[in-house]
Amino acid sequence: MDFIQLGLGRWLHILAGGMWIGLLYYFNFVQVDALKAAAADNTGAGITKHVAPRALLYFRWAALVTWLAGATLLGSHFHEAFLFLKPAYYPIGLGAWLGTIMLFNVWVLIWPNQKKILGLVSATDAEKAAARRTAFLASRTNTALSLPMLFFMTASGGVFRTVVFG
Repeated sequence: MDFIQLGLGRWLHILAGGMWIGLLYYFNFVQVDALKAAAADNTGAGITKHVAPRALLYFRWAALVTWLAGATLLGSHFHEAFLFLKPAYYPIGLGAWLGTIMLFNVWVLIWPNQKKILGLVSATDAEKAAARRTAFLASRTNTALSLPMLFFMTASGGVFRTVVFG
């Protein structure tokens, strides 16, 4: 069980997290500006019809897999870390909370609003405008939280190894 939980689980956490953060950065640093340029010359249909829905599929599921793999890695120490019950768990607990906020943003704010923006669910022009703003702010919040989250997750590595392996 230790090999699966700590070996495969750690790699799954890293790979899914890399996909999640990579797509987050793609959306914020590439796609937003590309869609503005595409709107100017009316060539954005390929992005909004084919690229964005597929990227959002991987984005939201990578977020969930990352969070679940991280929780699995914490194992029986999940509550101690998540609830800050011991000082040794503060860094990983803070990283877990930042990841949880980011996961919430993906599933509760970004994805439902992107469905309206992309026309996957019906919405009025006013609803789409509001959805754009909400999705934009949630995505930028996740971008801002991503570096501190990664810092606290990696800063706690030595403490985590000591706690798990004694």
